[in-house]
Amino acid sequence: MQVEKNLSLLKLRLSMLGTLAIIIGASTAFFALILSLFESLNIILLVILVASFNIIQWLFAPHLIKALYKVKEVKYEDSPRLYSIVEQLSIKSGIKLPKIGISNISIPNAFAYSSPITGSHVAVTRGLLDTLDEEEIEAVLGHELGHLKHKDVQIMMVASFLPSLCYIIARSALFSSLYGGRREKGSSATILIGVIGMLAYWVLTMFSLGLSRLREYYADRHSATIVDDGARKLSEGLAKIVAQTANMKKRRQREAVSFNSFKALFISDPDRAESDARQIACLTSDQELVQKVLTKKLTTIDRFMELFSSHPNIIKRLKALQSLRS
Repeated sequence: MQVEKNLSLLKLRLSMLGTLAIIIGASTAFFALILSLFESLNIILLVILVASFNIIQWLFAPHLIKALYKVKEVKYEDSPRLYSIVEQLSIKSGIKLPKIGISNISIPNAFAYSSPITGSHVAVTRGLLDTLDEEEIEAVLGHELGHLKHKDVQIMMVASFLPSLCYIIARSALFSSLYGGRREKGSSATILIGVIGMLAYWVLTMFSLGLSRLREYYADRHSATIVDDGARKLSEGLAKIVAQTANMKKRRQREAVSFNSFKALFISDPDRAESDARQIACLTSDQELVQKVLTKKLTTIDRFMELFSSHPNIIKRLKALQSLRS
C-alpha cells in the first residue's frame, strides 16, 4: 500500500513538473518567434510592463481579497478552537503559523493566500463553520495549509502570467494590423503573430487550468498526510460543501462578483456546485454522501467540462482521496 502511495505521489509530481515545463517551453517558443519578427525593444518593454503588473497584483492581492470576502482576522481569544487547529496543523506542515481569518460569507468554503508584504493567510467562511463538523473543518484547513507549504500562489501566478502575456501581445498585434498606420496595416506577419498568439493563449490557459487541478490533488494529499484519518474527513467535508453550496443558488448569485474574482483560491469551485451536486443524493449520513459520489461514473460531458475548471471533478477527487486511506 505504501509503495502504491509513493508511486502515486511521484506520478503527481512529475505531472505537475511536466505541465509547468510545457507552459514555459511553449511560451518561450512563442516569444522567440515574436522577437524575430518585431522590434525587440517594444516586446521586451511589454513583457516588463505585464510582469510588473502581475507582481504588483500578487503583492497587494491579499488586501483586495480581504475586502471582497469580508475577512476579519481572528486571534486565539476570538476563536480558540479554530486557532489551535491551524496552529497544530502548521507545526505538522513545517510552516510558520499564518494569519487566520473568518470570511463573513454564507457559502461554505475556505481559501489561503499570501504575499511578501502581508505574509500568509488562511480563512474559512461562516458558511463552512456552520456546515461542517470540527474534524471536517480540520481536514479542509489541512488542505489550505498544503497550498501555503507548496507555494501554490506563487506557482500559479507564474503559470497564469504567461498565458496573459500571450493574450496581450496577440491583441496588440491584431489591433495594430487593423487600425495601425500605413507601416503596420495589413502586415501579414503582424496578423500571423496575432492569430498564433491567441492560439497560444488558449492552449496555455488549458494547461494552466490543468496545473491548478493537479495542485488541488497535491493539497488534498497533504491534508490526508497531516490530519489523522484525513482522507475520510476531507472526503466528507468536500461532499457536504458541494451539496450545501448547490442548495444556496440565490446566495451564490448575489455573491457571484466576489466568487469570480478569486474563486481559484477556494477549496471547491462554487460555480461547479450544481453540476457536481447532481451526482449527490440527499442522504442521511456523511459516509453515505461520499459513497453515493463514488458509485457514479464520469460521463464524457463531465470530463469535457472539467477541462475548463480550476478544480477537479468531485468524483475523481473523492476517488483519489479514497486511494490514500490506509
